[in-house]
Amino acid sequence: MTTDIGTAIGDTIDAAAVERLLARARRDIDDGLLPSAQLALAINGEIVVEETFGAATPESRYCVFSSTKPFIASCCWILIQEGKLDVTKRVVDYIPEFGTNGKEVVTVEQVMLHQSGFPSAPLGPPQWETKAGRLEAFGKWRLQWEPGTISEYHPSSAHWVLAELIDRLSGEDFRDFLERRVTSPLGLPRVLGVTDDAPVMVPVPCGEPATADELEAVLGIRELPVTEVTTSAVSYLSRYEARAVGMPGGGGVMRARDVALFYQGLLHNSADIWDPKVLSDGTGRVRSMLPDAWTGVPASRTLGLVTAGSDGLGSMRGFGKTTSARTFGHNGAFGQISWADPETGISFAYVTDGLDEHILRQGRRGIALSSLANECAK
Repeated sequence: MTTDIGTAIGDTIDAAAVERLLARARRDIDDGLLPSAQLALAINGEIVVEETFGAATPESRYCVFSSTKPFIASCCWILIQEGKLDVTKRVVDYIPEFGTNGKEVVTVEQVMLHQSGFPSAPLGPPQWETKAGRLEAFGKWRLQWEPGTISEYHPSSAHWVLAELIDRLSGEDFRDFLERRVTSPLGLPRVLGVTDDAPVMVPVPCGEPATADELEAVLGIRELPVTEVTTSAVSYLSRYEARAVGMPGGGGVMRARDVALFYQGLLHNSADIWDPKVLSDGTGRVRSMLPDAWTGVPASRTLGLVTAGSDGLGSMRGFGKTTSARTFGHNGAFGQISWADPETGISFAYVTDGLDEHILRQGRRGIALSSLANECAK
């Protein structure tokens, strides 16, 4: 695809910086490390750079995995501003079926901050297909540690709870609520519960895992924690039946441009979707600096997002070295990138169907692309 640089080049975007960004993204495709990728860069509410690399088209959609999570958080913000959701309340106050096995103490805020104590709670097919099945799973879940004491990433469980809160408090299916109240007003397509026939890229495992010595040198650990985020599990999310379910913590299906424009919506609130105070809180107020259970890096989490922070550890949180402390976003498994920087006005998204199993190479790629993307602002 020919880069669409619009009229912004020479005005708000540096053309030479754009070429450096595109060259870095193209390199992994040319070297055979990834089968395809898309990227999009937006500013002032518009896409100014958009490119597809490898075996894909500009309209190809990708599974963005945990880059889905901010879309669900943005629905919760609407419920907060409408007075329907109080994050200081317990989940059981809204979902009585959740209050088993000691979980009655868990607050909504803890769920949104990945402090709720059930990171590995299971819920998958076919149980996830029905509300009854999901509630049955909630009832069986047990705490792994005391809520509020640890920050440990909940790959999917927490957002199933948030989806049920959206269902109950809005009176509408969470997938439909997201479309009606968020993506449609922003001019974006449906991204959860996607059942049309348009193409979706099928994730493909790539590369070899990092060695124990490599992990220790960078992360201080010799093996990665075993979680539900495996190549086989995330590959399943591209299948029709999984896309129809719309797993709230990782089942989003979209193009890079859709992600970048969503973040422009968070930057500018041009569609007046969110109360400004609630939006500012969701994108900028850090509520958790507990150290991450895996890396030891302070979480720097808001209600649904991660911020780069001013402690020099932004790159360890998935951001670039040129992004400001106020940058907010949420990346997805195997190298999906999504963020916005209020200082430059840029939002950036990068999606790929290559499931790079070398987590350190993933990280280096993400830091490089994000750093180059933010340099595109004049």
